[in-house]
Amino acid sequence: MRIWPRSLAGQMALLIALALFAAQAINFALILRDRAEFRLAQATRPVATRVADALEREALGRRPIEPDRGRVRRVAANPVPAGAERHPEIVAELRRQLAELGVGVGRIDTGLVPAPDEDAPRPPRGERRRAGRPIDTLLIAVEQPGRGWLSIVAPWPQAGTRLLWALLGQTAILYAVVLVPVLWIVRRLSAPLRDLRLAAERFGPSDQGEPLPPRGPDDVAALIAAYNALRRRVVAMLDEKDRMLGAIGHDLRTPLAALRVRVESVEDDTDRTRMIETITDMNRTLEDILSLARLGRPSEPPTEVDLAALVDAVVDDFRDLGEPVTLEESERIRVRLRPALMRRAVRNLIENAVKYGEAAHVRLVASAGSIAIEVADRGPGIPPDRLADVFDPFTRLEHSRNRETGGIGLGLALAEAIVRDAGGQVTLANRSEGGLAATITLPR
Repeated sequence: MRIWPRSLAGQMALLIALALFAAQAINFALILRDRAEFRLAQATRPVATRVADALEREALGRRPIEPDRGRVRRVAANPVPAGAERHPEIVAELRRQLAELGVGVGRIDTGLVPAPDEDAPRPPRGERRRAGRPIDTLLIAVEQPGRGWLSIVAPWPQAGTRLLWALLGQTAILYAVVLVPVLWIVRRLSAPLRDLRLAAERFGPSDQGEPLPPRGPDDVAALIAAYNALRRRVVAMLDEKDRMLGAIGHDLRTPLAALRVRVESVEDDTDRTRMIETITDMNRTLEDILSLARLGRPSEPPTEVDLAALVDAVVDDFRDLGEPVTLEESERIRVRLRPALMRRAVRNLIENAVKYGEAAHVRLVASAGSIAIEVADRGPGIPPDRLADVFDPFTRLEHSRNRETGGIGLGLALAEAIVRDAGGQVTLANRSEGGLAATITLPR
């Protein structure tokens, strides 16, 4: 399960949400600490002041501390019950405050007990009841060595959940105020960037689409404008390349045609035949190189054709030349492609099968989502570690460069480029019964 989003908007929103959550968590911790310190001071500061005042009045003979009257009472033993909840932090803070007031005491004990109905001091109206019960009271006992204990009762408000709900509401408001504008800004940024990515993915040598309109912030608009300028330069370079290839093809074909005419005047039959074969190979090589170079910008538009009839026509061409090529009968299969280029790809595979594998057996296999054209031979196959290498241009497994044993290594490269342009792929596999199977797989 992926938690970290991939999109720019998702990543920025998640980062800001995490930052806001961390800030609110720190704020919540600081508020809880301040509230705890306030509660501690609220419980201990009045007690220390009352104890100091009561002892001072008693020392001056104004009012003695009595066991049954007043807020500070004198008792003989520790009045805090044994099972009461202790608070050592209150003990430490009260001892510190009494020391600051110059009051020396012995032990100090605390305990949470229900407030007495009559004698307990009345807390503020808003704190008299919480959750339908009386507020907790804190019973504090201060020992005076040799004179007994001083007892005093103070209110001890509960923390409650009001603060938590207030912080949750504040966090929700903060998220709405911050995240909504951020998401809008990020969407304004990501929308033109997404269009730019889609345009870059669609761009190809034959792309004649309209340039992207620059929009978004200045930086993004400048990026789109730079992409449009780059696209124009690339298209201009490709157009120049096509013009150059056309000129090269014309300039080379013309002297080759003239040379072919002059060869006919050679008297020696053997020399004349070899010269004609050489000129034919040069023409074929030139055609392969130009076809491979121009493949990204074909002049032939895609049309709907019967693939079975297309393959049958290619096989018939080889049969007319007396080549051992067979074809399994198959049903009519309508596909949309560039027929001249696809015939070239199938012919190249059959030529390789006849040249290196003695014979070629062709069949079409149709499935729900794809169509396969399989060309199988009975040759020696290809070493498994070289199956991918033979698709590289000018790569031959036979290194003698002899035209009697192979071409110049463009047949498979050209076939793969044609099929890839049609949205398919070419695969090679050694057959278990011997030979090689070259398969063109096209989407339906």
